[in-house]
Amino acid sequence: MSRKCALGLVATTLVGSLFVCSSGWAQEVTLRAVSAFAEKTTYSRGFEKFIEQVNADGKGVIQINYIGGPKAMPPFEVGNALKTGVIDIANTTGAFTTNVMPESDAWKLTERPMSELRKNGGYDYMAMIYAQKMNAIFLARLVDNNPFHLYLNKPISTSDLTGLKIRITPVYRDFFQALGATVVQTPPGEVYTSLERGVVDGYGWPITGIFDLGWHEKTKYRVDPGFYTAEVSVLVNKTAWDKLNDKQRAVLRNAADRAEAEAAAEFVAENAKDTKRQADAGIQTIAFDAAAAAAYRAKAYQAGWEGIIKQSPEHGPKIRDFFATTK
Repeated sequence: MSRKCALGLVATTLVGSLFVCSSGWAQEVTLRAVSAFAEKTTYSRGFEKFIEQVNADGKGVIQINYIGGPKAMPPFEVGNALKTGVIDIANTTGAFTTNVMPESDAWKLTERPMSELRKNGGYDYMAMIYAQKMNAIFLARLVDNNPFHLYLNKPISTSDLTGLKIRITPVYRDFFQALGATVVQTPPGEVYTSLERGVVDGYGWPITGIFDLGWHEKTKYRVDPGFYTAEVSVLVNKTAWDKLNDKQRAVLRNAADRAEAEAAAEFVAENAKDTKRQADAGIQTIAFDAAAAAAYRAKAYQAGWEGIIKQSPEHGPKIRDFFATTK
């Protein structure tokens, strides 16, 4: 990159987003990217690999300037920042973008793999909503096959959470409220101190990732079975996407396809590894019997779909048709 282009990139970083650098016949575009999760943690690592792949394959064509995680931008602001073009690419989850697109939280309820959703029309239907409501292209899902769990500091013998204060994001709100809990919404960065100060008695989170921010130090129990599945995806601002040429889009798509395929397999191994690691750290398992476990999971999905359909009467039932295997 020439010195002139380098100076232009610095200026664009400060005042704008998309930057095109021309040198002879070559034209290199640099996109600004943010993750809703802390850098180098479980739910950012797949995105960071994607960025490395794009920057390796896209030299002279397209590059990604990784601004960082929540220290650069609060998680619940990422969706609107992407929509308005403050950033060009986001690594985020539907739970953090419901303020812009309520339907995005439905990803947690998928019972079909992404490969099937790309064939049965589910992906295309969601992509349409992303374009309309969020000015975004849904590029890839980098977290799947990754169940959520309830983590507690107090033992329970049934799924009744009456009297307990549970930290949530929109992912768990309807389910935990249906179980009687008092819910408290906070960003991930505030969970440790909330547990330490007794502001909450537990929290919802996937089977992986509680060690990233030290939450295992303040956690005594994990409730089994898991429910739903975590979703973290790569989104691109549609206005920025529409300005790219075919070669630039191909670099992004190829890196995204590779990252999505790798993630689907990786999380099976990650789930097993973190389950053992939690046991080794002294976190005890509260396991419901078969009947209670089935009722617990059924309640989770019932509450989840009721919440989605309430928020989006137009799209919720159609999304359920694509995503669910049982009604």
